Amino acid sequence: METARGVVLATERYGSAESWKYFAKDAVMERRRDGSKGESRGNSIVGAFKSVFLPQGYPESVSDDYLQYQFWDTVQAFASSLSGTLATQASLKGFGVGNQEATVAAATITWLLRDGTGMLGRILFAWQKGSKLDSEAKKWRLFADALNDIAMFMEILAPYFPACFILIVCTAGIFKSLVGVAGGATRAALTVHQARRDNMADISAKDGSQETLVNLAGLLVSLMLIPIVTDNPILTVSLFLLFTVLHLFANYKAVRSVVMETLNEARLSIVLKGYLRDGRVLSPLEANQREPVLLEFRKTVPIKLGVRLQEVVESPEDLNLALRENNMPYLLGVRNGCVCVCLGPEASVHDEIRAMCQAVWLSSKLSPPTSRDPPTQNNWEMVHESHKMMDTIFKPFLKGVEAAGWDTTRTLLDWDEWRVEWKTKNH
Repeated sequence: METARGVVLATERYGSAESWKYFAKDAVMERRRDGSKGESRGNSIVGAFKSVFLPQGYPESVSDDYLQYQFWDTVQAFASSLSGTLATQASLKGFGVGNQEATVAAATITWLLRDGTGMLGRILFAWQKGSKLDSEAKKWRLFADALNDIAMFMEILAPYFPACFILIVCTAGIFKSLVGVAGGATRAALTVHQARRDNMADISAKDGSQETLVNLAGLLVSLMLIPIVTDNPILTVSLFLLFTVLHLFANYKAVRSVVMETLNEARLSIVLKGYLRDGRVLSPLEANQREPVLLEFRKTVPIKLGVRLQEVVESPEDLNLALRENNMPYLLGVRNGCVCVCLGPEASVHDEIRAMCQAVWLSSKLSPPTSRDPPTQNNWEMVHESHKMMDTIFKPFLKGVEAAGWDTTRTLLDWDEWRVEWKTKNH
């Protein structure tokens, strides 16, 4: 193609950004930006900002919800930075800064006690809840930030209760250690979701740059706040509550903006119940909007996945009942108020999804308000009914799930590691 500038030899583009053209004129090759000169300065500034703070290849290299999540995450980080400044000032006062009667040894011991209890809390929490942080990343992310606000509020109040100061700061230290585990682990889970080109490290690094920039802005604001709030507890608490409300609101909006395409228990339950109700499979966006993001006390019958055989059956007769109407590589049973699923070693991801669908259906049948009526079937009859139902609906349901945009190559279901091989029933 020939233009006034010469013959166009080639056109190149960096990602979805601006394009450049190579011209040949008078045996010389020249590279020019494709666009007017008025756009070049703005484009260069925006391009520099993107290269510093956004992952390479943005927006194609990240999930569609990346920008909205990062915006609200930036707002919450700014609010948390300001709250942290107020809490740090109160803690230093409680440790004896500015008090001539306080000793270095006493302050050091208090500091070490706080850090030591926090370390123990971190280990225990990771042991007890580590596997839950992947399957329920949104809930634990919001929980971590709410707990962080509670811990900072305790640190602000601690200097006004000198008799209980060590107890309060140690408890706050434990809370903050839980925040460190839950916040860090769930952020890693969200990074895996956001990465579309196996670029988790780049996304994590740029998230660190964004957070550093926000903390710098928070530091500048804090320098102006400190002289105002010093020796003014009412203003300190008032500002802290204001920042906390902003922090929690931004966190809620952040986790609500995340649209995960992988199925966990909550999302699968929402999709399955919608399908059974009206025959339509909800899209990831619709299901994520309905997914609860607050930790709650269960009103449904709990589901245990990947349990030992003895948690499903307790006799050879029970094993025969579990195998009736069942040709799948898993066993279901209802024991001690729980729906338990025992998985075989050859089970595929689709088998895991099917088993979870059956468990969700059984749990809903056994849970209030449906369980207020006297049961007309015993537990094993309901298990057999669930097998028959899945034989009918699961294949079209799975096709609908895949067509709706869900990722069925992996799940975020909370399976334990027990795998059982059993003998089939003798006929």
